[in-house]
Amino acid sequence: MLVQPPYTKDTAVLAAEMHSEVQCGLSSEEADKLLQQHGQNTIQSEKQRSLLSMLLQQFASPMVLLLLFAAGLSFFFKEWLDGTAILAVVVINALISFYMELQANRSMNALKHMVSLSAKVIRDSSLQEVPSENVVPGDVLYVEAGDMILADARIFSSTQLEVDESALTGESLPVTKDEAVLAGEVPLAERVNMLFKGTFVTKGNAYALVTGTGMGTELGKIASLVQQAEQAATPLEKKLEQLSKKLIWITVGLVIVIFFAGLAQGAEWVKVLEVSIALAVAAIPEGLPIVATLALAQGMLRMAKHKVIVKRLAAVETLGGTNVICTDKTGTLTQNIISVNTILIPSGKTEVIYSPDGTVAVPKEVQNSVNYQKIVDAAILCNTANLEVKNNVLREVGDPLEVGLLKFSTTEGKDVHQVREKFPKTREEAFTSETKIMATLHENRSTSIVFAKGAVEELLQKCTRILLEGDPQDFSDSQKAAWIAQTELLASEGLRLLAFAYKETPSLQESLTQGLVFTGVLGLLDPPRLEVSAALEECKSAGIKVIMITGDHPATARNIALKLGLIGDNELPIMHGKDMKDFADLTNQDKKRWLETVVFARVTPKQKIDLITLLQENKYIVGMTGDGVNDAPAIKKADIGIAMGLRGTQVAQEVSDMVLKDDSFTSIVVAIKQGRIIFENIKKFVAYLLSCNLSELFVVAFSSVLNLHFALVPLQILFINLVTDVLPALALGVTEGNNLIMKDKPRNPDTPIIDNQQWKAIFTYAAVITFCVLGAVFASHYLYHQTELWNPQLCNNILFFTLVFSQLWHVFNMSSAQVAFFKSEVVKNKYVWYALAVCIVLVSTVYFTQPLRDVLSIYTMSIMDWVISLGFSFLSLLIIQVLKRTGVVL
Repeated sequence: MLVQPPYTKDTAVLAAEMHSEVQCGLSSEEADKLLQQHGQNTIQSEKQRSLLSMLLQQFASPMVLLLLFAAGLSFFFKEWLDGTAILAVVVINALISFYMELQANRSMNALKHMVSLSAKVIRDSSLQEVPSENVVPGDVLYVEAGDMILADARIFSSTQLEVDESALTGESLPVTKDEAVLAGEVPLAERVNMLFKGTFVTKGNAYALVTGTGMGTELGKIASLVQQAEQAATPLEKKLEQLSKKLIWITVGLVIVIFFAGLAQGAEWVKVLEVSIALAVAAIPEGLPIVATLALAQGMLRMAKHKVIVKRLAAVETLGGTNVICTDKTGTLTQNIISVNTILIPSGKTEVIYSPDGTVAVPKEVQNSVNYQKIVDAAILCNTANLEVKNNVLREVGDPLEVGLLKFSTTEGKDVHQVREKFPKTREEAFTSETKIMATLHENRSTSIVFAKGAVEELLQKCTRILLEGDPQDFSDSQKAAWIAQTELLASEGLRLLAFAYKETPSLQESLTQGLVFTGVLGLLDPPRLEVSAALEECKSAGIKVIMITGDHPATARNIALKLGLIGDNELPIMHGKDMKDFADLTNQDKKRWLETVVFARVTPKQKIDLITLLQENKYIVGMTGDGVNDAPAIKKADIGIAMGLRGTQVAQEVSDMVLKDDSFTSIVVAIKQGRIIFENIKKFVAYLLSCNLSELFVVAFSSVLNLHFALVPLQILFINLVTDVLPALALGVTEGNNLIMKDKPRNPDTPIIDNQQWKAIFTYAAVITFCVLGAVFASHYLYHQTELWNPQLCNNILFFTLVFSQLWHVFNMSSAQVAFFKSEVVKNKYVWYALAVCIVLVSTVYFTQPLRDVLSIYTMSIMDWVISLGFSFLSLLIIQVLKRTGVVL
């Protein structure tokens, strides 16, 4: 425990107190011991509900309380069997709902573990990436622009470091940081030599000594004082609530009719009340939100297998309605395997040839040139990436472009660590989106040298001389223009260009990016992903527009877009960021052009937000991909924010709704497809539940209103509801979908789960089932038995079993009518068959077990009665299939 605040101590003293070293960091063994001592670096902000409270919550439904009231009335009037059976059904329903909610929670916890962030720390004298929860006090943390800060830490080395602390202090502007010792009691917002967990780096980089983790951080202290807020209902939960309200009105109307019809027929009011309440509970699927949650969670885990982590359940709904994807180019549409392809120096252009063993072939005259040697030195020294071999596995740490430069340098026989030890870095001006240049100062004995790399246009402006035949010479504007023309040609071939420069300087205080000596340009190639073209075609057929937004050169962007088939030769020209007006100044013509353009290049973070705003104003549902801190505002603004998992900054991942573990555009399309499937599955089991429950209501309503000689008893209603609702509905929730799902246009997210057309279908389904169930009873009486006297017990049993099997076969009616019946997604769903098998076993057990038959008032039936019952149950399936395939209903 640190008595004196760390911001008041020199870092050397602080490191000694914490048994750490700022240069070497902790050893792996020391880190493991400290992890055991301090615990994981996590914020315990959520209080998990106990299993008991979760179980009791299942009895909080108003309808369940009504059923308990009915059971109480049964006990009061000494109807022990009815009361016990109703109570048993309530308990079974509660246990099933409890189990489903428990499974959903476990699924969500599994998802949380998948989205673990990583931190860059120095351990065992090398820069490593470790899971954020394993960071311990005494670790040396390295952060750079775009990184989420994952622990409290004392800065001891920084370069142009600025940090956004608005989440912690409310300070709207980024705070400039340094390593100077502070004295006295300093407010949190003014501790400029400290980094705090939960904030993020907007500029520069730094090394810092971790002083607090988990609940010991400033963020943890605040979290411990704040009670967990009530979680707002998701859009899906709200839609389910609206659906339940509609169903309640329908149910209440029918129950009132049944209640007064029973009284008019002279039935005991207690029995009528019991039937009415039991029927109401059977009609309202009180476990629907939990079933939906479980379906979403299982679907999200299925997405995780496709390298897609969906962080919020509600995002699944929006995924199904996404109709525009704004995507980055690098690593998403391309392979993100950056390799040097072309060397352009004053003596000429040379293409690099890679042999199968990974070595490169560069002509000797190029290798021996001073320009080339300076470029290779700059590629190693003006670079924050690292390559390390651990357990014979090469680990790449840092930006992929910088990693590509290091790999190229090592194939040239350079030892990265040896070069860096020879020329240690003493100062750095980090790359920013404004400057587009990175420069570093290095010292070797009495020599001080600056190396710089960056975008061609920007770096050329900083160069006053050019290296020709080993000597720096004046660099005229006409020469610079000629270089820009050459690089334009290379960019049009799809190359990513990086210019290099250097200067030897006697002064350590002057700007690192002024008066540079230009050495040449490297062309790096990031080829298109082979699978993206097919994914783009799938998007087109699904009514999804794909827009490329990149900071790359327009010519490079156009070349990649052409190769992928994103645009054709006759498409509108690429829109350059410099040609995009401020949003407030846009004319209708400008807006029209923005909406029609497919490729945007050299855009700023604000322009990305402006484009998304315009799309949203025109009723588009926008998905936005990004990887950097500059993408974070646009990711947050989009309806679905999509962050890169491999190269994405922690800030981008934090504000996103989805994380792509493989950074592939194809994974976005897979996610949208899965989102559509999940939502369709929810619609399927909602329609199934509603039509089954309505059929029960209709059967009882007709029997009561028409004063028929037969009716279902309350226990039979509850048994039907329990057997035919739960397992088939769950099986529908995990259906894999059909190949036509991406042929439909995107769904409007404002539409309810069940629209008017689907309500019509649900009522039609219920009516057909009711017709066939009642038809079976009349067929048995008039065609087979042909007696004048009705047999109420036999009629009741035929009614019961026909309704059970009609509802079981009804699950096959939830498949798409556009696919052949035996090839449909529901018929091919093995879990549907498992559910039906279990249900049939349960029904058979009841029929062949005398005590259970007595409880449910079941009697043996003749083979012919069974043929009639099963025949009419299949007839309901046949009629509904004909209605679906002739277009009468969905």
